Amino acid sequence: MYDAANLRKLPALKGLAPEAMGAFEALDKAALADGAIPRKYKELMALAVALTTQCPYCLEVHREAAKKAGATEQELAETVFVAVALRAGAALTHGTHLLP
Repeated sequence: MYDAANLRKLPALKGLAPEAMGAFEALDKAALADGAIPRKYKELMALAVALTTQCPYCLEVHREAAKKAGATEQELAETVFVAVALRAGAALTHGTHLLP
């Protein structure tokens, strides 16, 4: 089902629902803009979330954006393990639901 070519369909989606897509684009731009947290760190956070949600589109978009914002290969690698730790921690803590 995943095909990077699907990203080229976003303009068509915007044409069909311009207000909704415009609102999403404005939110996305504001959320990822430099602020108290620099854009590079926001993109690394976005990558950690994308790794957790396993969205291949988000992984590609935010990997490129993180690199453009100055993220190094080492920072990308460490981001992977932040996501790994959170996924493992979630499994661990949800495991407590199995106990009496």
